[in-house]
Amino acid sequence: MPRLQGKTALITGATSGIGLETARQFLAEGARVAITGRNPDALAAAGRELGEHVILIRSDAGQLADQRELAQQLAAHWSQLDVLFVNAGDVTHRPVQDWDEDSYDRLMATNLKGPFFLLQALLPLLANPSSVILCGSVSARIGLPQSSAYAASKAGLLSLARTLSGEWLARGIRVNGLSPGPTRTSALGKLGLPPEQLAVLNDEILKLVPIGRLGTPRELAQAAVFLASDEAGFVVGTELLVDGGVGSL
Repeated sequence: MPRLQGKTALITGATSGIGLETARQFLAEGARVAITGRNPDALAAAGRELGEHVILIRSDAGQLADQRELAQQLAAHWSQLDVLFVNAGDVTHRPVQDWDEDSYDRLMATNLKGPFFLLQALLPLLANPSSVILCGSVSARIGLPQSSAYAASKAGLLSLARTLSGEWLARGIRVNGLSPGPTRTSALGKLGLPPEQLAVLNDEILKLVPIGRLGTPRELAQAAVFLASDEAGFVVGTELLVDGGVGSL
């Protein structure tokens, strides 16, 4: 039997990369899937790729009103939510001296504040039992140059996975972090860096990976399937590193 047969699953930021591939794998494992995206065109394209039965919800992960609206829209479709994968994120990297308050606030709103209030809004809908997966990053464990704000936001999200695990355990809600290492997606192109700096950063990142290559979205998606499934019923309040050894070796 498929590992997610009959489960309802929401994936935020699923119009490309790890989120989109996770939606594919969740569907293949029998889940009913809803995805979010900020860009209507990208969301529609993802919907065409995933099929007509996927629920598409336009939502900006950094806007608090959108988090409440997302929960309301989802409740109109489903009576409960079995799996939540908080994947949407702002991956901007830049030297500390180049940050301004607006950019910093926008990144933190997308990566930490928005997810916090999305979890709050979805709490009444989360089933007993259910699985919540928060997408962290190995950057929270290392000292990668230009990742200061991004890494701090992901460290906060991973801390939230632990604290909410303790708070929600009696409700049957398992919360875990899933931390990718360097992964071959379009995210590097969204860092906001000029081409010459991006090339240097790409070389630095590859040197960090003991296994000698970048990860793939499918490898991360398969890890998400495990955390979402009943196979992970004894896994709670922890962080699953899928990073080629970056954070451990």
